[in-house]
Amino acid sequence: MSRIAVFFAEGYEEIEALAVVDICRRGGIETDMVSVSGEPEVKGSHGIAVRTDKLLGGLDFDVYDMLVLPGGKAGTEGLEACGELMAQVDAFYAAGKYIGAICAAPSIFGHRGILKGRRACSYPAFESHLEGAEVTAGPVEVSDHVITSRGMGTAIDFGLAILGVFCGGEKAAEMAEAIVYREGV
Repeated sequence: MSRIAVFFAEGYEEIEALAVVDICRRGGIETDMVSVSGEPEVKGSHGIAVRTDKLLGGLDFDVYDMLVLPGGKAGTEGLEACGELMAQVDAFYAAGKYIGAICAAPSIFGHRGILKGRRACSYPAFESHLEGAEVTAGPVEVSDHVITSRGMGTAIDFGLAILGVFCGGEKAAEMAEAIVYREGV
C-alpha cells in the first residue's frame, strides 16, 4: 500500500490540504497529516484548526512514497522555512520519489530548482516563482514525479491526480464518480 505525508504549517489553505487527505484516504492510500509547527493542532488561513496525526520531529521519511505541500501564503512560507522538511523534499526529488504542491507551494519547488524544464502550475500570483518551468494554466500538472496544482478550486483535481498516480486512472475515475465530481462545472 502506498503512503503519503501532507504537511501542515500555520496558515495552510484548509481545502487544499484536506481535499487531498480525504480523497487519498478514501482511495486506500495511507495518508498522514504532519505538523511542522511542533504542535499537533495547526490553524489554517481561515481560522480552521486541524489536529494532525504526527509531528515532523522524529518522522521516518523512509516509509513515505510522496510528500505533499498545501498552499496558503503563510502556510507556504512556514513550510519553506522548515529546513528539515526542505532537506527531505530535496532528497525525495533526487531519489525520483513523488513530491507535490498546490497553490503558492509550487513556488518552493521553483526556488529549489526542481521545476527546470518541467510543466508546472501554481496560483497565478506565484507563477513568477516557478523558475525554469513551462508554466501552464492547467488545473494540475504531472511531470514525472513532480505534481503541481493551481489552488483551492483545483484541490479535487490535485487529489485525484495523486490517487491516479498510486492507484491508477481507473480508480481515480471511480473516485471522481463516487464523489460526484464533474470537471469544468
